[in-house]
Amino acid sequence: MEPLRIVAIGGGTGLSTLLHGLKRYAQPPREIEITAVVTVTDDGGSSGRLRRDFDVLPPGDIRNCMVALSEDEGLLSKLFQYRFSEGRGLKGHSFGNLFLTALTNLTGDFPQAVKLSSEVLASLGRIYPCTAANVTLEAELENGRVVTGETRISKSRSPIRWIRLRPRICKPLAETLEAIDRADLITLGPGSLFTSVVPNLLVKGIPEAIRRSRALKSYFVNLMCQPGETIGFRASDHVAAIHRHAGFPLLDVVVVNTRAISARQRRKYAAQKAMPVLNDLDRLAAQGLQVVAADLLGEGEIVRHDPRAAAQVVLELARRGRSARHKVRILGER
Repeated sequence: MEPLRIVAIGGGTGLSTLLHGLKRYAQPPREIEITAVVTVTDDGGSSGRLRRDFDVLPPGDIRNCMVALSEDEGLLSKLFQYRFSEGRGLKGHSFGNLFLTALTNLTGDFPQAVKLSSEVLASLGRIYPCTAANVTLEAELENGRVVTGETRISKSRSPIRWIRLRPRICKPLAETLEAIDRADLITLGPGSLFTSVVPNLLVKGIPEAIRRSRALKSYFVNLMCQPGETIGFRASDHVAAIHRHAGFPLLDVVVVNTRAISARQRRKYAAQKAMPVLNDLDRLAAQGLQVVAADLLGEGEIVRHDPRAAAQVVLELARRGRSARHKVRILGER
């Protein structure tokens, strides 16, 4: 049987966490074929410095995805994640970011540099930037202000009304559109709604390709509201923001967590005015969305998705998507 084809769209820690969980299913006998589509709007830290100094796309999120899918979890992966703690010009940079930047300068092509780096790491999947254009994120806030740059947006206090890219017209890679067309499952998130998930849908051609695809389309709702982005958001507010920015409804399935965070975690996050996302299941169902509710909470003090639990949900959804595609194909042959 052909591997289940999964396209995971997002960025930040959420996407790399999911990919790490999925990796075991991409190993022989290879149940799945993974394609990751990663946002490229980061302008902070090492990635931001490299963007400004070398006019390259931000490598950080891409690097994390490559390592998450790497067959080697030993020295090579540790090397790519190694961050310099001192040294003029080097402090704060990770080796992997510098490696990707150097390869981009050598090849003149960031997607090619990602491909070659993935081969070095023996990554068990394909990783594409959502666009090869050097784009900047811009937010229109509820108070009327316009804020430019992902870092500044994430620190804004006023709720976000709208997110857009500058330049507004940018193209996805042809390989991304092909993967979306062939997918059994297209899944968005988990990750920062306005700075990791939505930016991918602002690339002209990506939301249209998702809508055309016969794949099942799912979204992993974040576990916590995020200061500067989604304070007070319910699960249905996340879905509404995705559909509003895509320009039309996209999702079939919404995945939510069922396990409560600890009292200690609640107190810690309350200090940042962050609370768990309210899963308003009735409102989601009223929109015709299927809801998958599961224990997705990871261990540790930081509230994050458990990679194995999230991967198991993705695998089951991909099986559903394959079955639905097969039925559509049979009906079309009659």
